[in-house]
Amino acid sequence: MAKATRKQALGRGLSALLKDPNNDINSISDRNADKVVGNIVELELESIEVNPFQPRTHFNDETLKELASSIAELGVIQPITVRKSDFNRFQLVSGERRFRASKLVGLKTIPAYIRIANDQESLEMALVENIQRQDLDPIEIALSYQRLLEEIGLTQEKLSDRVGKKRSTVANYLRLLKLDPIIQTGMRDGFISMGHGRTLVNIERKEDQITLYEEIVKNGLSVRETEALVTNFRKEPKTAGISHKQPLPSFIIKGKDELSDYLTAKITVKNSTKNKGSISIPFSSEEDFKRLKKLITGE
Repeated sequence: MAKATRKQALGRGLSALLKDPNNDINSISDRNADKVVGNIVELELESIEVNPFQPRTHFNDETLKELASSIAELGVIQPITVRKSDFNRFQLVSGERRFRASKLVGLKTIPAYIRIANDQESLEMALVENIQRQDLDPIEIALSYQRLLEEIGLTQEKLSDRVGKKRSTVANYLRLLKLDPIIQTGMRDGFISMGHGRTLVNIERKEDQITLYEEIVKNGLSVRETEALVTNFRKEPKTAGISHKQPLPSFIIKGKDELSDYLTAKITVKNSTKNKGSISIPFSSEEDFKRLKKLITGE
């Protein structure tokens, strides 16, 4: 217990040092920099601003509240990382979930590692550290990789070394950004997994991606079932892919709505050429199937 108290007191002592205008530290060569940079310091939450380079853009409210409850009971176990931006002002590099959760429970201070870095270094540190330490969703990771490539100027080879991932793994994440934004959002919200996304990205047209995505979500298809769905879709004749873009004739539109109302089921009509096509009627159980059969056959 004495050891923990001593550590906390030391962190607060360093915090007081940072508030002394005569000891303003702006570079690693400044006096007392070695006492602060790289050490754990108790910083006031109000002296920290959110990092504009933060790769995480979506925070789950439920898990954030769970983390807040844990912090309220046990405290912040893993310090956040900040960079010094001005006198007694700091900017988050990593640990925004811990920062937000600490504010939720009304903490006034938080343990932090202090670094001195320029904007580019801060961006790189934030991206790399968050990729490695945070539970980012696949799209957030892909966007982080893309920023490291475009804004830091890393090659895919150097990027794979920096984040400790195989080059093929990095490439697979980046390919997810070719998905339609609706599907990317669905992946971030947990409707489909990265495995589903990696399969759907093999479909070139965004409209076709969405069509298959809706079928996956509606029917709860597994990744393997999605692979089969995509394979069959790609084997379909080219004309079949074109026909669905043509508007349905008015007699089909009217009849489809009337039939859907009569059966109390959302039917699907596929129209090919010369007013030929097929009708698909979904059912949810054996009882539902028997109900539809009775309505159609009268038996």
